[in-house]
Amino acid sequence: MKKVMNTPETYVRDELEGLVLAYPHILRLDPKWNNVYRKHKKAPDKVALVSGGGSGHEPLHAGFVGYGMLDGACAGHVFTSPTVPQVHAAIKEVATEAGVLVVIKNYAGDVMNFKAAAEMAKKEGIKTEYVIVNDDVAVPEPEKRRGTDITILVHKIAGAAAEEGRSLEEVKKVAEKVIANGRRFGFTLTPCIVPQVGKPTFELAEDEMELGIGIHGEKGVERRKIMTSREIAEYSVNKILEDLKLGPNDEVFLIVNDQGSLPPSELFIFYRDVRKVLEEKGVKVWHSWVGRFITSLEMHGGSVAILRVDEELKRYILFPALVPANLPFNMPPYASV
Repeated sequence: MKKVMNTPETYVRDELEGLVLAYPHILRLDPKWNNVYRKHKKAPDKVALVSGGGSGHEPLHAGFVGYGMLDGACAGHVFTSPTVPQVHAAIKEVATEAGVLVVIKNYAGDVMNFKAAAEMAKKEGIKTEYVIVNDDVAVPEPEKRRGTDITILVHKIAGAAAEEGRSLEEVKKVAEKVIANGRRFGFTLTPCIVPQVGKPTFELAEDEMELGIGIHGEKGVERRKIMTSREIAEYSVNKILEDLKLGPNDEVFLIVNDQGSLPPSELFIFYRDVRKVLEEKGVKVWHSWVGRFITSLEMHGGSVAILRVDEELKRYILFPALVPANLPFNMPPYASV
């Protein structure tokens, strides 16, 4: 194992300390928990957003804390859910009179711990609601689908709605709209190495790849000989479109994501092919992001996420945000779009 780190035990804390040192105008770190919060307190009438999960998916989740997105993010150990007391502490820290929306990815540990923490907060008198993201079409059964790339769009769109002053019920409703209309599919050419384990999470021959991966270093749902970028694009897009059942007048927002170690050249080749496949199928791409948004450590792979959009979702996607992640929507409130 070759990694730039000190020890596996301090991997997450060291990373978070570095992030906060780099962005002290946006973030602050909880001295007790591996929780990151917005530097400045919000207005009491603004709904707060909390999310989180295992580390190893950077810039998710702490990279999306800031104006227009999350108010707090909880970091568990690599690929391990944060604990109930940790999440509970985050909800209490960011809570406002308007309430807290907790965004949960559909993994057993996350669902169990975040829901339990939300219920604890409710019993203490904190207005608390939650949503569960289940966007990964590699898993056939919707209730079992993993929460992956669309989680970021929930952060972005629900965060914008909260910043605009919408109520907790309204922010939850728009988050649910994103979940209902967003799907994702991922692939990789290599496994990754969890620092605490020190060896690859699975083995792949030089001429093999995995289709339908999640974000926790796991195998995909199908192993094949390495495909061309165009072939991967067709496979991924077809899986999503089959499930979304887009109509002729639908517009979509597209994310093409680097799973960890794709060089920009390969990422843009793949983005080109995804766009061409969508155009050939008559799908209108309203807007898109290309970059590293949600990873599985150093996996050499990528993912495609598609969201059916309406005028409300478009407006919130373009709403200004200021977060540490180097993203296309990082713009000051006065920027024109």
